[in-house]
Amino acid sequence: MFKKLKSQFNSKVNRAIISAQCAIENKKAEMYLDTGVKALIAIVLGALLLSLLYVLLKTTVFATVSTKIAGLFNYTGPVE
Repeated sequence: MFKKLKSQFNSKVNRAIISAQCAIENKKAEMYLDTGVKALIAIVLGALLLSLLYVLLKTTVFATVSTKIAGLFNYTGPVE
């Protein structure tokens, strides 16, 4: 009984080892990993670019626009 159980256990372990070795040696999935890493890098760089653009617009463009709009609301009419 124990010999049969030990034999079944050894065969399952051997199958698991063989399937793990095949998975490690298989190079079909490399493209998926590369594509995933590239997509992740693109998302991070895009987020950094958008945050930089927002900071740049906030400090220069929005300040100028708000000053001009405030000047329009303080318009008193033509000077006579």
